[in-house]
Amino acid sequence: MNITVLTYLESERSKTWDVVVDQVAAELRAAGHDASILAIHSHLDKLLDGLTRPRPDLVFNLMEMFNRDYFGDVDVAGFLDLLDLPHTGGGAGELYLQQDKSITKKLLASEGIKYPRYMVVAPGAAPDSLGDLRPPLFVKPLRTDASIGISERSIVKDFSSLVKQVRSIHEKVDDAALVEEYIDGREFYVSVLGNNGDRLALAPVELDFSGLPEGSPRVADAAAKWTRSSARYKGTKSVIANLPGDVDDQLRQTASAACKVLEVRDYGRVDIRLTDSGEVYVIEVNGNCYLEKSSELSMAAKASGIEYHDLVLRIVDTAMARYKDKKMRRPKRAPLTPPPPPPIPQAQAADQAK
Repeated sequence: MNITVLTYLESERSKTWDVVVDQVAAELRAAGHDASILAIHSHLDKLLDGLTRPRPDLVFNLMEMFNRDYFGDVDVAGFLDLLDLPHTGGGAGELYLQQDKSITKKLLASEGIKYPRYMVVAPGAAPDSLGDLRPPLFVKPLRTDASIGISERSIVKDFSSLVKQVRSIHEKVDDAALVEEYIDGREFYVSVLGNNGDRLALAPVELDFSGLPEGSPRVADAAAKWTRSSARYKGTKSVIANLPGDVDDQLRQTASAACKVLEVRDYGRVDIRLTDSGEVYVIEVNGNCYLEKSSELSMAAKASGIEYHDLVLRIVDTAMARYKDKKMRRPKRAPLTPPPPPPIPQAQAADQAK
């Protein structure tokens, strides 16, 4: 197949992209596919030309933003759908549902899946109380991912700290603030492959906080994820979870149910907290999650017997099967024929007869 690997450039002059792009393209080529890379910053004309001249059989969508807009991946997915181009991962509607954590929680509630109690503070507004939430509270952006806007200060224990952190989210991230009860416990990432009844939950990955300094918040903030020189980065690591069979099953079942209700397509990851008393809380649902070779998704796949090469190809096959099924179920459209001319009024017909 002709497959276009679609990705984002930091600027119009940039010529480099995330390492995952070359990794995915290499696996596709090794499998005999004709894989090309299309990297775009903001030009829609370049995006359109790259996707239609020639038109690929599939777009492997690794786009995370567009024109420096963290939510631009939703627009790009919609653009792919407008072009009727088969692509991996979610469409605009699915990605929007998963990005807005307030909507996510409401959908989880419809299936009885537990999540932290919360409130949303819109940009420019300020909380007037803690409401019925019990501190400590965790404050983060409503829609952004990759731990943007999250730091050690994100856990607050009193009202004044809450106001400061909410204001920081509004000013620095330009997003609404999500305030939720902090769930103390172990943190897991459970990846899921497939669609509908064919979903497969992979081996849970645990975020190990044991290397952090005593008293340091047990959260995956921006420093822990991205600042290699920081104590938080060095003090955290992802490991394959060691869990009793019933707990392992519970995490996988919860992740599969969350992906189903949030309509995660092809592949995704569910972030979960497990309390000491055994309660399972879904924190976030991430469609189109990071696919790099050392990512939690790749770790989980390998622990489940799926090597990286097969993981990439499985996502391709899953996406193509989904579009084939959609095409088979699509009702046939009536042929386009010009409508008959409107009837001529009697008075006008009489005049023409004269």
